[in-house]
Amino acid sequence: MVSERGLDVLRVIVQDYVASREPVGSKSIVDRHSFGVSAATIRNDMALLEEEELIAAPHTSSGRIPTDKGYRVFVNQLADLRPLSPAQRTAIETFLGASADLDQVLGRTVRLLSQLTHQVALVQYPSLSRSRIRHVELVRLASSRVMTVLITDTGRVEQRLLDVSAELDQAFLGDLGTRLNATLGGLGLAEAAEKLALFPEQFPPDQATAVGRIASALIEQVLANRQDRLVMAGTANLVRTEEDFSGSIYPVLEAIEEQVTLLRLFGEMEPDHNGFSVSIGKENESFGLGETSVLTTGYASSGGEVSRLGVIGPTRMDYSNNIAAVRAVARYLSRLLGED
Repeated sequence: MVSERGLDVLRVIVQDYVASREPVGSKSIVDRHSFGVSAATIRNDMALLEEEELIAAPHTSSGRIPTDKGYRVFVNQLADLRPLSPAQRTAIETFLGASADLDQVLGRTVRLLSQLTHQVALVQYPSLSRSRIRHVELVRLASSRVMTVLITDTGRVEQRLLDVSAELDQAFLGDLGTRLNATLGGLGLAEAAEKLALFPEQFPPDQATAVGRIASALIEQVLANRQDRLVMAGTANLVRTEEDFSGSIYPVLEAIEEQVTLLRLFGEMEPDHNGFSVSIGKENESFGLGETSVLTTGYASSGGEVSRLGVIGPTRMDYSNNIAAVRAVARYLSRLLGED
């Protein structure tokens, strides 16, 4: 068992090592922090922490660095989340609030989060498993050329350009759009695809071919991107912290390019009572990310689906700042998508 003072010593070792990348010794702890005890007492505390495998000596110096287990205990005990500054909060609202659609919102989200945390930022698209059709729009671009626009309740917008090989006037397209919305509005994606397959049968033969082309395009849009996918930014931040990885950084870069692997990792991370998940070091080994930490939380889209948002970086990261940033961005993203 580690004493309260031992946990405090672990906390300052983590904080000092994260800040300096240098092993932390008992003398520097006494000099930099107000423990009110001698260096010998701190050395005893550090010896107990080492016995518990919470810290380790990287070489023969007297300094110690946190282990994966030490980071885990530190994160579990973390209470003093550093609040974001007013400027950072204003930046979140201004930068994300200027987005025009879901793709732009998520792209801006990861760019902003990577800047706030100096880590690789990831956001999962809202799941389409329970998405529903919100609206269909047909736009006449030329006498036989149409753009079909499909909008879901999660904010996803899919567009297609097609040549229907027949002249369609605006009045017919307007009526067709009205009938499509009456048929599809509020339906789940699978049911919408089934309805669209039968939709051309409602029209006379001279119109059925053109309607069939439009229905086929909408079926493609309904079924497009049904697999979960991620948006990522800040990969260069990993390269800047290459010293934090014992070997080559390329296996890590290859691992984070595998979206299926990352989505599986997200799915296996258990959220705490605040809905936050942290997976550290060896806990990520089976995913090829054994020298990284992954921090995620959920955000809600307008359809009520909860998807994941987070960062990946070396285990030597500023957990307090990064958790606060991920949490703040996720809350604002949920509010923005919920209002849209």
